[in-house]
Amino acid sequence: MVNAFDWIVLKSRHLVKDKWISVRSDTCQMPNGTIVDPYYVLEYPTWVNVVALTKNQEVILVKQYRHGLKKTILELPSGAVEAEDVLPVEAAKRELLEETGYTSNNFIETGILSPNPATHTNLTYCFLATDVERVADLKLDDTEQIDVVLLPLKKVVEGIDKGMLLQALHISSLFFALKKLDKVQFY
Repeated sequence: MVNAFDWIVLKSRHLVKDKWISVRSDTCQMPNGTIVDPYYVLEYPTWVNVVALTKNQEVILVKQYRHGLKKTILELPSGAVEAEDVLPVEAAKRELLEETGYTSNNFIETGILSPNPATHTNLTYCFLATDVERVADLKLDDTEQIDVVLLPLKKVVEGIDKGMLLQALHISSLFFALKKLDKVQFY
């Protein structure tokens, strides 16, 4: 559906196109006739994030190096939807198991986010997994080095103010999970 705010793409070309990211340069015309050239668009696959809680209300986190920040940080188990994943929930289950060795029969989709609607084409699906249990060893990619960290849910929420979690999509996923668990107070 076209509306009065939509831009028209006049020309488009890929500057980079590989497995994990494509960078596109578009020439666009705004409704008022203004030409925007270039407008860069980042094409990523669909992503998933998992807030995984044990029966003791501990959050399963992964500690790993992130080269963009040049820091080792705590994150939620997460990753990209791959070709064999028919649905995002399948990717969430696979990523949780591969990165942490934990799984559950209780996965609930809690929300869908756009990482950046101005420049990114993908969406992030957020999940809550409850009563997770360790059932396997980690199955990491060659480029992954992960430590699994379990922290009480309350400590994770309190730690947000101190920068415990830096990834904005993960903090949003945690908010969705807390809302689903009825642990968010509205004033």
